Amino acid sequence: MGATAKILLLGSGELGREFVISAKRLGAEVIACDSYANAPAMQVADGFEVFSMLDGEALGAAIEKHRPDLIVPEVEAIRTEVLKDYEDRGFTVVPSARATIMTMNRDRIREVAAQELGLRTSTYLYAETREEMRAAVEKVGLPCVVKPVMSSSGKGQSTVRSADAVDTAWDYAVAGMRGDRQRVIVEAFIPFDYEITLLTIRTRDGVLFCPPIGHRQERGDYQESWQPAAMSDSAIHAAQEMARAVVDNLGGYGLFGVEFFVVGDTVIFSELSPRPHDTGMVTLISQNLTEFDLHARAILGLPIPGITLHGPSASAVVLADRDSADFTVSGIADALRPAAPGVDLDVRIFNKPTTRPYRRMGVALALVRDGTVEDARAAARDAAAKITLTYR
Repeated sequence: MGATAKILLLGSGELGREFVISAKRLGAEVIACDSYANAPAMQVADGFEVFSMLDGEALGAAIEKHRPDLIVPEVEAIRTEVLKDYEDRGFTVVPSARATIMTMNRDRIREVAAQELGLRTSTYLYAETREEMRAAVEKVGLPCVVKPVMSSSGKGQSTVRSADAVDTAWDYAVAGMRGDRQRVIVEAFIPFDYEITLLTIRTRDGVLFCPPIGHRQERGDYQESWQPAAMSDSAIHAAQEMARAVVDNLGGYGLFGVEFFVVGDTVIFSELSPRPHDTGMVTLISQNLTEFDLHARAILGLPIPGITLHGPSASAVVLADRDSADFTVSGIADALRPAAPGVDLDVRIFNKPTTRPYRRMGVALALVRDGTVEDARAAARDAAAKITLTYR
């Protein structure tokens, strides 16, 4: 396709912002869309549109207006049937309309992995009412994890450890749902040793992988990530083969964030996002090509050289703690000042126009030239802690 493509970006958060920067460096024109004005990606794009991605009429109007070469979703809640319709008319959806439909809903991608491909997953059931969820919890057993089939950043996700907590978990899941599907997945809790994201890039020349990324979550949302995650060769191989099977099944080109639980050398498929992943923010400092560079090159049909790691690296998020439209960010100079030699630090402030409790407002990044992943994690956490939000 070449690099002069016009891209319609559906969703304009912090991941979209970094993708826009990568795509524009390669000569692409990007129109950023989101439900609110002045979203992070809009600030660096060539143009923007404000509408809900769940408004099928508005989505179709934006596609007709801009006639993009590539339609690139960045959020989960989209009228996927509209994307399928436009793909049938000859437009290119990244990575494909089918992949978008399958992965926008946890139930569908789980069925692809478990039933079509026979991959190892947790035990799971679905529920569409409070009563069905109670029955599902009873069958799956306690403890279990409850998630909306459509959500993002851990919204609506909780761990149920007693029968008394079922109703609360249902209410929390419904409140955190995106889209208009009132459905949850109830899955058996896996006492995993650790969890990883395997960034998997499907290109016209084959499938590539980044070194595995470890991450820690709270409230179902990523708090810090690090690369490389310590894994045995056999576990890495198993994860790569599972990821390859899923992305080849979904088709299209681009970067996929494939999540796994790991118990010893046993790898268990968890979830997949057909786009750059929040835990992959660490690649902004860790790799020769970031996840955003890789996504842009893959969808534009451009060559990707070998992916190399600079050294042990980590990211740590900066969170808001309240609702506000009037705030300032400070402490960046202190955050960028390394406490030890051989440590590179960087910061990304997302420039979101409003805050809310636990909303990600930035990320601190650390690369350790002579040290360990634990050293990088400590440096990233320390840098993030120096960045403060002042509310007026």
